[in-house]
Amino acid sequence: MGLGVLAAFKCNCSSSWRYFRLTKLISYNPKFLLHLRTFTVCLETKLFISHCYQNVKSRCFQSLSSISTSLQGQGVEQKVDLIRNIGIIAHIDAGKTTTTERMLYYSGFTRTMGEVHEGDTIMDYMPQERERGITITSAAITFPWKGYKINLIDTPGHVDFTIEVERSLRVLDGAVAILDASAGVEAQTLTVWSQANHYNVPRIIYINKMDKPSARFNASIESIKTKLCAIPLILQLPVGQGKSFKGIVDLITLEKCLWDIKDPHTDDGSVFKKFKLSSVDGSLWEDALSKREQLINHLADLDDVLAEKILKDESTDHLKAEDLYAAVRRVTYSQSGVPVLCGSSYHNIAVQFLLDAINAYLPSPLDRKYDFLKYYGEGLCCLVFKIIHDKQKGPLSFVRVYSGKVEQGQKIYNVNRLQTEKLARMYCPYADDFREVKSANYGSIVVLTGLKNVITGDTLVASHQVDATAEQKLLEEGESAVSTGIQVPDPVFFCSIEAPSLAYEKQLEYALQCLQKEDPTFKVHLDSDSGQTVVSGMGELHLEVIKDRIKIEYGVEAFLGPLQVSYRETVNNSRQETMELNKVLGGMKHFVKITLAVKPSLGEGKVSKVRVVPDKYNELGKIRTDYLKAVNNGVEQSINCGPLIGFPVIDIQIALHCLEVSPRTSLAMISAAASQCIHSILKNAGTQLLEPVMKVEVETDENHLSQVLADLSQRRSQIQEIQSREETRIVTAITPLAELKKYSTDLRTVTSGTATFSMEFHCYQQMSSYDQQKAIEEITGFVQF
Repeated sequence: MGLGVLAAFKCNCSSSWRYFRLTKLISYNPKFLLHLRTFTVCLETKLFISHCYQNVKSRCFQSLSSISTSLQGQGVEQKVDLIRNIGIIAHIDAGKTTTTERMLYYSGFTRTMGEVHEGDTIMDYMPQERERGITITSAAITFPWKGYKINLIDTPGHVDFTIEVERSLRVLDGAVAILDASAGVEAQTLTVWSQANHYNVPRIIYINKMDKPSARFNASIESIKTKLCAIPLILQLPVGQGKSFKGIVDLITLEKCLWDIKDPHTDDGSVFKKFKLSSVDGSLWEDALSKREQLINHLADLDDVLAEKILKDESTDHLKAEDLYAAVRRVTYSQSGVPVLCGSSYHNIAVQFLLDAINAYLPSPLDRKYDFLKYYGEGLCCLVFKIIHDKQKGPLSFVRVYSGKVEQGQKIYNVNRLQTEKLARMYCPYADDFREVKSANYGSIVVLTGLKNVITGDTLVASHQVDATAEQKLLEEGESAVSTGIQVPDPVFFCSIEAPSLAYEKQLEYALQCLQKEDPTFKVHLDSDSGQTVVSGMGELHLEVIKDRIKIEYGVEAFLGPLQVSYRETVNNSRQETMELNKVLGGMKHFVKITLAVKPSLGEGKVSKVRVVPDKYNELGKIRTDYLKAVNNGVEQSINCGPLIGFPVIDIQIALHCLEVSPRTSLAMISAAASQCIHSILKNAGTQLLEPVMKVEVETDENHLSQVLADLSQRRSQIQEIQSREETRIVTAITPLAELKKYSTDLRTVTSGTATFSMEFHCYQQMSSYDQQKAIEEITGFVQF
């Protein structure tokens, strides 16, 4: 019978009778699952084996015949309260992808553990990722764990690809923040934590790499308190640290779990020993009791239900594990505290308990509430959070279904583009593989094909009537029926790009169009003065990867010009002006008189809209909505190209003091008047350059510290602090981005290759007159007098 089933794998495995035969075989001999995991099979059978493997391991493998039938629809037909939409977020090299690969293996989804350094991971599937050993694009995958369906997104840790974290967190219900036990909270950890705060995503923290010689559990906990300003709920204690790390203590159940792993390449960590902690364990027992008491006190402070139970019983002795589990879950949902676990993913220790914590503490789609959903009722509402291009399938739109149900062949209305499109097929994502499904309920993350006009951040609903109803409900509240989109940071680097010959120009144009649609932080525009195509990105690595993708995926060997820093402009003084336009076009008179005022406002950032200043003379309190929209459009056009050297103007406030419009005047004329008025104000008020500055973190040893500090001082850096971490020194500095070109190469030269650094965008700051003149000369090629 075993040979017959294996032979069936090589043909169409989706037939019901083949699943039935496989079910009967496994029920007779569960060990046969171990043999099945070594065969290359189709995705449907892999999912089936994964479920069966989990059920055998958890000793709840019952009623296999009914399970096998239901699993053929696996991927979307799951109880919503048993779905977990989670993301993995962390600083670069904290172990995100390695942890994800272990999760896939323990769930039974994969038969071998992929390794980042060997370039054979499931999640890092792009050639650029495998070559560099880093995650570049977020990858989604679905796998089971103990009856739950986990939709997981593995995100990059490099600052150049922070948009991948941003758009993933926008659609997730929970997240796992991974820390390196030897470093604690790092620079990019703060960035992704802030992004999760923005979207109110509940989190748990996993302190990874407890096997490293420099691992420090207590120091990592302290960094959570001081840097993340979070209350850590320590659920596990490590048994040993560094090379002696061999397991964890569960503080809720007071159980000790030990692994005896001599070689992580041969021992997968599936087998471990569990002991009840007792006084025989000496200091470990005393430490566990003390930490457990602290945990209960923290939970009682943060959770009223547990506090009332303790007050009622007048003791903590009667608390059951279920009481603590429920309290941790409530505190996690409310984000008043963060559960903390530990382990070593690379050495296959304690990842199973992280999966258990995801099921137990992170919310399901039912537990998350979104304000914009009340306007759609039970109707369909989706958000497009990612787009990729597939040569066979065309544009693939990754969507999160917030409400309702989406089906193949359904017509969908795009609220942002104001148009209806018909979706072709629907898939469940498995990294770079996809499994077709017929429908998806709310809470699901699926991939849609056939939508050619959508972009990242678009809201999709069932029909135009649904959108119209939602708009009517929101009219009194002054809101929009578009769900809160995705915040896209502005690019900080730009350069020219050229095709190798005229024959490749159309291919390059198509490649840039596709990549711009996939990556919102990648911008393309045509320079009107030089006639060159200019591309903008988040950093050197970002643009380098873009160039590599154009070559590999589109077959164009593009040439990139020298990198330039993307500056900003701002005004020096406040100014108010009035502009009149009086023209006759097509036999119709157009008259606009507009008064606008501009004043500096440090830290204001990009202008979102014009502030209306009504009084008894201007009647702006009754201004028409379309007139105000036209004014905003004109202002936006003008501030996107400043008068100094054409960079966007920021850190200003714009106020509308007067608007007179004659009947039948076109909206385009109003926009033109507003644009000319702002352009004149900026020119007469005087502008200056703002340069992007980065927060840089350099890790070096004591011997090279002085060289690093001297090099940073030559780059106009402001040293913020110098921390000590055993033999390592961490230098934090604020440095202009213009001074960090090729810093990676220079740092390796100065420190003989021993130092590493990371950076993130900090802010835009004013430049001195000397630095501004130097920057203008570098960009324009002319000396400014």
